[in-house]
Amino acid sequence: MSIFDLITANEIVAYWELLSQDMPPYFGETLFPNDKQLGLKLEWLKGANGLPVVLKPSAYDVKAIPRPRIGFTKLEAQMPFFKESKMVDEELRQQLNMVLATGNQSYIDVIVEKIFNDETSLLQGAAAQRERMRMSMLTTGAISIEGNGQAYDYNYGMPADHKGVVTKSWSDPTATILEDIKAGINKIQEDTGVTVVNAVCSSKVMGYFRINNEIKGTLLAQSNGMGYLSDAKIKAYLKDELDMTININDKRFKDEKEKVQRFIADDVFCMYPDGNLGKTWFGTTPEESDLMASAVANVRITDTGVAVTTTKHTDPVQVDTKVSMICLPDFPTADQVFVYEVINDKET
Repeated sequence: MSIFDLITANEIVAYWELLSQDMPPYFGETLFPNDKQLGLKLEWLKGANGLPVVLKPSAYDVKAIPRPRIGFTKLEAQMPFFKESKMVDEELRQQLNMVLATGNQSYIDVIVEKIFNDETSLLQGAAAQRERMRMSMLTTGAISIEGNGQAYDYNYGMPADHKGVVTKSWSDPTATILEDIKAGINKIQEDTGVTVVNAVCSSKVMGYFRINNEIKGTLLAQSNGMGYLSDAKIKAYLKDELDMTININDKRFKDEKEKVQRFIADDVFCMYPDGNLGKTWFGTTPEESDLMASAVANVRITDTGVAVTTTKHTDPVQVDTKVSMICLPDFPTADQVFVYEVINDKET
């Protein structure tokens, strides 16, 4: 077995897809499932208003009056390109050769697993980038990415009055949390005819429910003042009171500067309706379009549209692994989401 036999796109993708079977999907994958298209240009229609407009009356035996296609905004953007690589160099190749020479399978497995975990870290980074875009889009109505001399900015046209700051910070036990949530539900209902029945927030925001006088008083009264107010109890109460399912998301990632960031900010409460809110679109990478049938490199596609490319080099002897994707989510339901900042810094 040589380095060229071991480090191939086929082997890396097979290892990644095996690992992925035991990984829970990112939260955004369920709201914005993957899909693929040709080209770089992404277009979608955003509904400006979901309320029905009554059909106009008409006289008999006359031509129908055409109704203009109002209520939709066509949005378009060029999808961003992401690409990084890793290299198995001569030093690592020598380590692998020495282990192979021992014939000790347990040692061989340790080195091989180390190499493949290192290679698949690029695929983990691609997945994290997709989730970062989805969650930024969902909770702010925009995506902004800057790194490696590139800057991408996308505005999804979320209505300004569907993004609010609470009057009294939810960290205050006297805050009117339930009334704030009801106001957001009513706003979306009035503007679009859609009912928001789900929400996502951090554990920190969930903690504000636990100390809230109104919520705490109601739940303790129901249990005769006994018991800890667990997340499950609070979620059940909100489901019963507001018909809203609460999801907690505390996952984090490292950005381009390796600074730890949250996918969902810890001061945000985001409400949205049932069903898919859009899609995560992939374009065709240069590697897929130009190298799939080439003898120059080995290319495999995984996760719908992520290209894994391995290239052999003879001087120095090494294998270069590249992961690339063209990807951007759309958000046709942007009008049907309401987002609160639950800490009011301007509160007097």
